[in-house]
Amino acid sequence: MGMFRAIDTSASGLTAERLRMDVISNNIANVNTTRTEDGQPFRRKMVIFEARNSSTQHPLMSRSISEEAGRGVRVNSIKEDMAPFKLEYDPNHPDADAEGYVRRPNISIVHEMVDMITATRAYEANVTCINSAKDLTNAALNIGGRG
Repeated sequence: MGMFRAIDTSASGLTAERLRMDVISNNIANVNTTRTEDGQPFRRKMVIFEARNSSTQHPLMSRSISEEAGRGVRVNSIKEDMAPFKLEYDPNHPDADAEGYVRRPNISIVHEMVDMITATRAYEANVTCINSAKDLTNAALNIGGRG
């Protein structure tokens, strides 16, 4: 049953990293959004992960999975980065204040791209783990079939 746990753990990582990539993409898409529905510039969003360790009944196992390490990951929340907005002098911008400064989102493209690379690599690592578990299972099933 370890193969199913490995796949389940890696699948939880795939789901979490996919959401993280979506949030990063949303941050990049809003790098120039100076006014949202609440009248403020767009705030960078961050995905907060937590260990998935609740006791659950696995459909392929007769016993429940107890609280142990290595059960995967899940998204705890998506939080806004409370770092200050960037100020840019642009007196012709429609959102400029009385001094001519525009408050821009607290997003750094470089930081977002680094986050995207790490999320992509984590996603790829989870895919590799799932493929390895499948290969090991196939090899184990073929041991008795040869001869």
